[in-house]
Amino acid sequence: MKDLRTDRVLKGVALALALALAFFGSMIYGQPAQVQNGRLALVGGLIYTSPTEIPIRDGVILIQGSKIAAVGRRGSLAIPGGIRTIDCSGLTITAGFWNSHVHFLERKWAGAEKIPGPDLRKQLEEMLTRYGFTSVFDTWSTWENTKRLRERIESGEVPGPRIRTTGEALVPKGGAPSKLVVDLLGFAPYSVPEVESAAEALAAASKLLDQGVDGIKVYARSFPSPSPFLPENTIEAVTKEAHRRGKLAFAHPTDREGLLAAVRGGADVIVHTTPQAGPWDETILTAMKQRNVALIPTLQLWGYETRHDRVSYSDRFTENAVVQLRAWLAAGGTVLFGTDVGYMAEYDPSQEYALMAKAGMNFRQILTSLTTAPETLFSALKGGGRVAAGLPADLVVLNQDPSRNVRAFGSVRYTIRDGTPIYSAQE
Repeated sequence: MKDLRTDRVLKGVALALALALAFFGSMIYGQPAQVQNGRLALVGGLIYTSPTEIPIRDGVILIQGSKIAAVGRRGSLAIPGGIRTIDCSGLTITAGFWNSHVHFLERKWAGAEKIPGPDLRKQLEEMLTRYGFTSVFDTWSTWENTKRLRERIESGEVPGPRIRTTGEALVPKGGAPSKLVVDLLGFAPYSVPEVESAAEALAAASKLLDQGVDGIKVYARSFPSPSPFLPENTIEAVTKEAHRRGKLAFAHPTDREGLLAAVRGGADVIVHTTPQAGPWDETILTAMKQRNVALIPTLQLWGYETRHDRVSYSDRFTENAVVQLRAWLAAGGTVLFGTDVGYMAEYDPSQEYALMAKAGMNFRQILTSLTTAPETLFSALKGGGRVAAGLPADLVVLNQDPSRNVRAFGSVRYTIRDGTPIYSAQE
């Protein structure tokens, strides 16, 4: 009998400790415990459950832990008593956004393990979470540093998006930028593998994949002028190894020759349009479509790149990219949203949305590029990128309905990852 009482006491102590740990652990992001490890309801919003379905008006989303528990209209879905609620009346809710082209190259990210927590939180907010990004793909940075950044986020120390990364990009021999260029760009010092042959490229890619990167990035054409070039067979050696290990290959094309080499070499994702190449003809479009590549247009980037040039030149340069995206859409191609922030210092993506609309994308197509398209390509989670019961509670609460103005995608009230608010415009 004494042993039984002792056992009950020990179990009681263990339960109390577990509850205390759950409570204090839930305060990591400075949010109430019932949000972190309990329940949350978003009430009264216009809910786009997917890019293709009719939205739910005056809707309710119930969150239990890190998952969506239920979605429906207010009145048809019971809201449990005692649950924390966020009034979303007049607001719009979608699945969490992907930015499929970012970089952690700037000096501010160096020494990620030592950056003070408040600084790190603010940097992540300024570049990503305030714009609804719950997941990102870093398409070139220093692998070890970005890995440490990711670890700090995933440990719960600081709120931030899920980070996937290619680590260091592979560039042609002689293609790495000089120290002066790196300094002028505001980047931290780094090194990249310069490769001259298929064997060298394969060895460099294998080393990165062994270290645990989530994909491989190659520069079909690189920085200096005249630009060094990676031939198709070298790109193919890299992409085959990435595919053998179940990883994707990303390619920076620069021009027509680089684009065709990347596509024919097996790249899965082309990370830019190529405005210096002029309109994309049937040869390019057919090659891209036959190989089922995805395109990240980065339209806003071209105005940024040409900001020191005459306005007429800058406008034409951007318009070339808009025309290329329009042709890709007409061909039925896949588009992923990405902005190249972290290289580009203009973090607000609103202009990217406007330019995508100019190229002919309606708000549902843009929402697809932010949600279901990247989830399909990057995630093993079936049916991800939607607002549905059983899926991760990755959500964006927008101030306005993007069906009326696509720039509204950039006006975020709350960003929620795994049921936890990681950004609030009201804080």
